[in-house]
Amino acid sequence: MPEARLRRVSSQRFLPAVKFIAVALCATAFLLPGAQAAKKEKTAAAKTSVAKKARGSAPVEVKRSAKARAGQADRSEKVVRGGRNVVASIRQKNGKTVVAVQRRSLVRVETPARQSFGQLAGLHSVEDALDLKSSVALVIDQDTHEVLFSKNDHAVLPIASLTKLMTGLLISEARLPSDELITITQDDVDTEKGSRSRLTVGTTLSRGELLHLALMSSENRAAHALGRTYPGGLATFVSIMNAKAKMLGMKDTRYVEPTGLSSRNQSSAQDLALLVNAAYADPTVRSLSTSPEYQVEVGNRVLQFNTTNRLVKSPDWDIGLQKTGYISEAGQCLVMQAKVAGRKLIMVFLDSAGKFSRIADAERVRRWVEATHASTGSPAASRSAPPSYQVAG
Repeated sequence: MPEARLRRVSSQRFLPAVKFIAVALCATAFLLPGAQAAKKEKTAAAKTSVAKKARGSAPVEVKRSAKARAGQADRSEKVVRGGRNVVASIRQKNGKTVVAVQRRSLVRVETPARQSFGQLAGLHSVEDALDLKSSVALVIDQDTHEVLFSKNDHAVLPIASLTKLMTGLLISEARLPSDELITITQDDVDTEKGSRSRLTVGTTLSRGELLHLALMSSENRAAHALGRTYPGGLATFVSIMNAKAKMLGMKDTRYVEPTGLSSRNQSSAQDLALLVNAAYADPTVRSLSTSPEYQVEVGNRVLQFNTTNRLVKSPDWDIGLQKTGYISEAGQCLVMQAKVAGRKLIMVFLDSAGKFSRIADAERVRRWVEATHASTGSPAASRSAPPSYQVAG
């Protein structure tokens, strides 16, 4: 009995302490989350305060991370071109592939055409009775030397590949071996205008073949090779060209090279009429200049060349000699000897404005001569022809 009472008294002694511990644990469980939340708020407030004191240091960090993310996006983006004006960009966004196609508008800037010497001199503003597009024209009866039509025939202008008529005449008159082989070299490549040629460096043809191509197809490398291989060299050949011009009475003519690529090769319509008359007397030049087409063997290939004057193939024309020419400074040029209405005529057209206008001008003159001859029996010199003008060479 005493022992049982003693145990009961002992249990009652510790009961208040146990109750206190239980209450304390419950209070801790209830108050701890609130305290932790308050602590977090306090810490966040402290960080905000520090950021404000740092005057924008936090936004800088945000910008840097955004830039870094943009850099990563750029690195993952691919650009694909679908042509000259279509661009497609491919990138990943939120796990998806995004394709953006952009069509770019092309703005073409037209480069103004380079004016010819005749245009710069105002020769195209001169009107004529036949409304020709050539700023210079001259039509002469080859037998009687009667001037049927003239327009600015004293004007001195670049003559382009009409130069090759003198080149061909001198080569023919020199009676050099026509079967002698000549190789195209780098010296024959056009550095004046950068024109192309089917006669590549290393091509070997006979002198006769090169002469044919120079007169019929206006082949620049062929003409240059002919002058370069002339006895005494290119400089000697050019000096002979000028001497021949002087001998023929061509007072306004000057040559600096044998192709016509240089605008410093200049002449007048009156001088060129003298050259056409002299060249017509050479059977070789006559034949080769009016050849419609010609083939040459280059290695294992056969190259087809054609005339540069489509009137040669026309049944309406009886052409005894012809030569065309063009560089931007000279415009479209054409000289011919042809029979029209029973008369042997020499025609010169310089500085024509359009690609086909020199041919159209020749057709106008032919129809005019035919009509005039049929109505009067003998065409008279055109009284309506405008005065001619001299252009400084």
